[in-house]
Amino acid sequence: MAQAAKADMFIWEGTDKRGHKVKGEMSGTSDALIKATLRRQGVIPLKVKKKAKPLFGGGGKPIEAKDIALFSRQMSTMMSSGVPLVQSFEIVGRGHEKPKMQELILAIKSDVEAGNNLADSLAKHPLQFDDLYINLIRAGEQAGILEDLLDKIATYKEKTEAIKSKIKKALFYPTAIIVMAFIVTAVLMIFVIPQFATLFSDFGADLPALTVFLIDASNFFVAYWLYIAVGLALAYQAIKMLHQRSKAFRRLIDRYSLKMPVIGDILVKATIARFARTLSTMFAAGVPLVEAMESVAGAAGNSVYTDAILIMRDEISTGQQLQISMRDSGLFPNMVVQMVAIGEEAGSIDSMLAKVADYYEQEVDDAVDAMSSLMEPLIMAVLGVLIGGLVIGMYLPIFKMGTVV
Repeated sequence: MAQAAKADMFIWEGTDKRGHKVKGEMSGTSDALIKATLRRQGVIPLKVKKKAKPLFGGGGKPIEAKDIALFSRQMSTMMSSGVPLVQSFEIVGRGHEKPKMQELILAIKSDVEAGNNLADSLAKHPLQFDDLYINLIRAGEQAGILEDLLDKIATYKEKTEAIKSKIKKALFYPTAIIVMAFIVTAVLMIFVIPQFATLFSDFGADLPALTVFLIDASNFFVAYWLYIAVGLALAYQAIKMLHQRSKAFRRLIDRYSLKMPVIGDILVKATIARFARTLSTMFAAGVPLVEAMESVAGAAGNSVYTDAILIMRDEISTGQQLQISMRDSGLFPNMVVQMVAIGEEAGSIDSMLAKVADYYEQEVDDAVDAMSSLMEPLIMAVLGVLIGGLVIGMYLPIFKMGTVV
């Protein structure tokens, strides 16, 4: 199948039906296509030229997931208030503070104005809109309930971003403390301890074992600090590259991350919450269960659950109930399975899954708060032992010399 031509942004000027000069921007594959689109809209094109791309990929902040969540909420609010789709794009796009997000929204607006449906227009920007998002929009357009689906998408994006924010919050504090501890230790080893070593060289007595160990470690750091820094940087890049390119390595990391003390429990609860929220949103949009499971697997965020959900999808396609597939996977707590079973019996799977998602999102909040309260004194104790050990090791010979005097 031939690959679709890449769309570019064009700047155009022309006159409308009343002879007034108008201008704007539009996304298209060629200036001829832009002129044809303008004529269909009742505009006589006078000048059409490709918009120059900024040097070095353009300025401004990159588009983030929270920007897409905000965009979804703004579009939902606009359309539920009776504002037409194209005008909603114009208002949201022109009012956005990020240039790149503004350009994205106006490009989608131009595609919709050209006669494309919204799902296909969004599909041209896969980095910002995943298959789940596009499938939900397509379902909303086909059923004529786009504003309702936009509201569900906005809620879904807000909830999932809140979960991600909680996970990042849980991991940021200990990571930052570990990095600072490493930097402080490196400074002491490279710059401070050598000064003490020079002082102790004329001590004339045996140094304590802890002091000798620290001086030897300091000498090693001073001699090889550049190799250590480069080695750590290369190791980080190698792990990052393996995680991106090796499915087996990614599955290994994901499997062991779920088994980590404290953090593993948070990751499991967050993954179950994401699974329940995604499937609830897809099911409420009228997407068939088997088709929905494909998008749910992609949104799981953990390859262990992704593989399990794909197996569940294959089992469901043969007629097996969702609750049985979930139980057979061994990854879902009994409470979740029972809630889904009740939903299947009552014909309200979407509402039951929404309740499961609410419960586990609250569980993640509570677990993160508890972990933060637990780790603060633990990290301070570790830092105290580390830095205190370095200081004591350097002052032990001075204390020994004082007792001799």
